[in-house]
Amino acid sequence: MVERTYELLAEQSVIGSILLDSRCLPEVERELRPTDFRLEADRALYEAALDLERTGQPIDSVTALGRARELGTQISSQYVLELMEITPTAANVMEYVDGVRKARQWEALRDLGGRIQERVEGGEDPAAIQAAAWRDLDDLAAQGSAGRLVSPTESILAFYRQREAVEAGDAKGYVCTGYMALDTLLGGGMLNSGLYLLAARPGMGKTTLALNIADRVAQADPVLFVSLEMDTEQLSAKRISRVTGIPTQRLLMQSLSEEEESKVAQASRALAQLSLWSNAASTVTVDDIGALARSIGGLRLIVVDYFGKILPPAGSRRYGRYEYTTEISGALKDLARTLKVPLLVLCQLNREVEARQDKRPQLSDLRDTGALEQDADGVIFLYREDYYADRSTVDPNIPSLLDVDLAKNRHGMVGSCKLAFALASSRITGMSYRRPADIPEQLRIEER
Repeated sequence: MVERTYELLAEQSVIGSILLDSRCLPEVERELRPTDFRLEADRALYEAALDLERTGQPIDSVTALGRARELGTQISSQYVLELMEITPTAANVMEYVDGVRKARQWEALRDLGGRIQERVEGGEDPAAIQAAAWRDLDDLAAQGSAGRLVSPTESILAFYRQREAVEAGDAKGYVCTGYMALDTLLGGGMLNSGLYLLAARPGMGKTTLALNIADRVAQADPVLFVSLEMDTEQLSAKRISRVTGIPTQRLLMQSLSEEEESKVAQASRALAQLSLWSNAASTVTVDDIGALARSIGGLRLIVVDYFGKILPPAGSRRYGRYEYTTEISGALKDLARTLKVPLLVLCQLNREVEARQDKRPQLSDLRDTGALEQDADGVIFLYREDYYADRSTVDPNIPSLLDVDLAKNRHGMVGSCKLAFALASSRITGMSYRRPADIPEQLRIEER
C-alpha cells in the first residue's frame, strides 16, 4: 500500500470521485491536466477517463481500468478498489481538486526558490534575477488559471460588478485621461488591462500630453512614468513649466526673478505631493517595467516613453528588429493584463508620413512592427498643422491647435477631438477638464 500524504490523498480522491460518479469529470477537467497527477497510476486512470469521455463511452471503475491498460499502464484491480474505498463521496470532488492544485503550486514554488538560489550563488546580476523571478511567477499564475473556464453566469456577474461600480461613481474599471473630449471618445477612459498607443512624429507633443495625463491621474492614484528619452530633471521642468507658465527653456537654462522663483517653489511643493513615480535607469526591458510597477502599491497607470527605446530580452537580440519588436509588443500587452492597469505607450511614426501631401497619421504609419496595431486596445494619434508651417511664423506663446485622433478603439467608437497646446509652457488644455471631486484643492494642478 502506498503511504499517503495530504497531497497524495487529494489526487487519489479526485480519481476515486470520477470512478464513483463520472458526472464530475467535466468540472475536474476544467481545473486539472494529466500532468498534475504525480502517481503514474492516477495519471493513467485520469487520461483513460478523458479518453472515454471524448469517445462517448461510459466511465466507471471497470471501463477506466481497461482503457488505462490499453493505453499501456498496468494497474491492479485492487488499486482501483482502494481508490473508491478511500473516497467518501464524489460531492466533495472540487475540494480534492483544490488540494491537488495547491500541491502543484507548492512544488512549482519550491522549484522556483531553488532556481533563484542557484542564480544567487552563481553571482548573477540581482536585477536580472528579480526580473526572471517575476516572469516565472507570472507564468505560474497563468498556468494555474489557463485551464479554468469562466461560466456564463460568472461572466455576466463580472459585467454587472463593473456596471455597479460605474453607477456608484467608482471608475476603478478604467482610468480617465482628464480630458473630457478624449475620455468621451474612449467611453470613459482607458480600460484596466488595456494597451494604448500615443503616436506622432517627433516634437508633435507626445511626451507633453503623456505627462499632462500622468499628473492628472497622479492627483488621486499612483502612476509609473518610464522615461527613456528625458532625464528626471527635464521631465520635472516640463511639469513645473505647465503649472507656472514659465517656459521650460528658462527653467533649465536661465536665471529667474524672485517672483518666478516663488512660483517654482509653490509648484514644486504641489507636484511633490502627487504620486508620480519615475525610473532611474535610461534603458529597460519589459521585465524591468514590470518589476518597477510591482513595487508601487495601488498603481493605476503605467506610461512608457517610448516604445522604440525598450530593450528586447537578451535571447531575442540576435533576431531582426521586426521580430523582437513584435515580441516586445506582445509582452507589453501581457504585462497590462497581468497587472490589470492601463499601459500607455508612446510611439514614433515612420518617416513615410512626411512624404505624403496629407501628413495626418494613419495606422499603417506605426513604426517597426504591425503587431503594435494588432495588440493595442486603442491607438491615439497627434497632429498639429503648425508643425509643418514656417517656424518663423509660429509664436510659442500662442496656444497651438492639437488634433487628437482616436484611430483604433477596440471597445468603442473612433473619432477625433481638439486640444490647445501652449508650446512654451508644455500646457495642454481642453474645453473641459475633469477633476476628481475628492482631490484637496491645494493638490490640484490648476489650468488657465
